[in-house]
Amino acid sequence: MKRLLREPLLHFLLLGAAIFAVFAAVSADDEGRDAIVVTQGRIENLALNFARAWRRPATAQELDGLIDDYVREEIAVREATALALDRDDSVIRRLLRQKLEFVADNLVAQAEPSEEQLQRYLREHAERFRSEPSISFSHVYLDPQRRGEALASDAAQLREQLNSATVEVSTAGDVTSLEAEFMAVPPSAIAQIFGEPFAAALLAVDTGRWSAPIASAYGTHLVYVSASEPGADPALQQVREVVRREWMNARRKAAIDQFYEQFQQRYRVSIDRSDPAIGGDKLAELRP
Repeated sequence: MKRLLREPLLHFLLLGAAIFAVFAAVSADDEGRDAIVVTQGRIENLALNFARAWRRPATAQELDGLIDDYVREEIAVREATALALDRDDSVIRRLLRQKLEFVADNLVAQAEPSEEQLQRYLREHAERFRSEPSISFSHVYLDPQRRGEALASDAAQLREQLNSATVEVSTAGDVTSLEAEFMAVPPSAIAQIFGEPFAAALLAVDTGRWSAPIASAYGTHLVYVSASEPGADPALQQVREVVRREWMNARRKAAIDQFYEQFQQRYRVSIDRSDPAIGGDKLAELRP
């Protein structure tokens, strides 16, 4: 029973029922819609917000001003709504949606995952939390502009010399501002320096021998991989907070989806797809 009461989807069903009840109550209370009642609870809330903002209690005069401002705001909201000023306004629509989802989101935030749930989530989404492999390598740079048509033959000859140790690595190749050696670097960091294709090709290089030429954003490289460590699946205690955050986000999304599915049953949705060109060439015609 305790597990059921902590289930966010149950909270959303209860929230939906509560909102339906509010709709019914508002509809039945049309006679009192012209009344503006400032309750004691509202006054306490105004005073509390003032104290939080100014770090002191409001004076009697300031509190009267807060109440007057609230009444004016209520009048403005009601009159603007009566004039339909809130309709077809993308900003207001977006804020209303955000506020509704914020109410729903608060319910999910109350559900704290168990260790078993976190462990299962880590197991089912292991690829998200697996550490990257790391590669230690040296490279010799060949400048395509300097080498020209001889680039391929120069690279093949230099590779043979490097593998037979008949040439010093420090004197081989062309001048470059790049570091000559990289230790235990993840592919993502390598990609930032040399580009994605280079990083992908480097993963396929065998250790202990100079590779065939590999192109990068700078030119051509001969690469020697001295060590390569595969990625590892972490234990839950190593990534618990990250897993918890991902679990909460997944539950929020699932609960929000359930929330909309529940309310969508109250509406008949009709979508006019009679003009399939809209979104393609037609879009340019619709622009002002």
